[in-house]
Amino acid sequence: MTNAPVESRLFEPARLGALRLPNRLVMAPMTRNRATAAGVPQPIMATYYAQRASAGLIIAEASTPNAVGQTYPNITAIYNEEHVAGWRRVTDAVRAEGGRMFLQLQHGGRVGHPDNSGHTPVAPSPVPLPDTIFTPGGHQAAVVPREMTADEIRSTVADFAAAARRAVEAGFDGVEVHAANGYLLHQFLAKGTNHRTDAYGGPVAGRIRFVVEVVRAVVDAVGPERVGVRIAPGLTVNGIEEGDTESIYPALVAALADAGPAYLHVVFADPDQPLFQDIRKAWPGTLIANPVLGWGGPLPADGGRREGERLLAAGADLISLGRSFLANPDLVERLRTGAPLNPVREKGLMYTGGESGYTDYPALADARRGAGAPEPVGA
Repeated sequence: MTNAPVESRLFEPARLGALRLPNRLVMAPMTRNRATAAGVPQPIMATYYAQRASAGLIIAEASTPNAVGQTYPNITAIYNEEHVAGWRRVTDAVRAEGGRMFLQLQHGGRVGHPDNSGHTPVAPSPVPLPDTIFTPGGHQAAVVPREMTADEIRSTVADFAAAARRAVEAGFDGVEVHAANGYLLHQFLAKGTNHRTDAYGGPVAGRIRFVVEVVRAVVDAVGPERVGVRIAPGLTVNGIEEGDTESIYPALVAALADAGPAYLHVVFADPDQPLFQDIRKAWPGTLIANPVLGWGGPLPADGGRREGERLLAAGADLISLGRSFLANPDLVERLRTGAPLNPVREKGLMYTGGESGYTDYPALADARRGAGAPEPVGA
């Protein structure tokens, strides 16, 4: 016995650059600490992403474009050939299941620690993270980051471009530049973390400059149809204080539109907020919206379907969901048929490094035949 299909625009096909997407549901990037200490994706990651290949698009977890940009232990990277080979195993597995995949590029900036990266973190200004940071030895106080020199800014822009080329070499359909959630690019945007007096600080035009230069370099490296950008207007995670959110984002969106990436990804998008509405009006390309589903709280029973539909009605083109895809490898089928969703299990399991809370969430087909989780690809 099967449930009647649910009518929703979420299940309509869509286009993203040259890609044909079978539905409008995007698996959001989620850090899960399953890489080696050197940042190389492990075989279990190929299983995890292949299980979720029915998403219209998968945006793989944040990967650092250079060593100093590492945030936490066992985070993926994309700055050497070993990283490329590890990610190639993942993209091959996803493609074998018919999926499409971008890789998120993230530099942690001040969100890092010498015990994680072997380097003193760098940032727009020497303003430390106002919190502890997780390291192999447990939580430690954040260190004061070094203020980036002009040469370091230029070399970091080049590192993002090189990482994008490596991602395409690794089989990804494109990359997402992470300018959100309090990491390096977001630190340049925010008054609280950017106290510079040179061309990369001060007024809005200076504070958006680094982000725009990174995006332009990445677009030049792999082509605009292979590039997206993630932003988080007003988000205060990782101690970010933007100070003038309503001024930053109209200017940033206009500059990014000139650079021409394929999509803009808005975190915690609220269709009732004027800023979201203004961004939709100003952005000429595909808009991915990540709905507000309760920060740190339980997911709604529908996994975010209703909020996703509200965002589509407000002009979004695609809807990204995170924890719902984590707990439901066949989320698209479950939402399409109205089947119940798996609950997200204990938060700690998300980061433990094994199968629990990662590849062992059952699909509907597994439940019907009483099967367990599949063996890791390449294991």
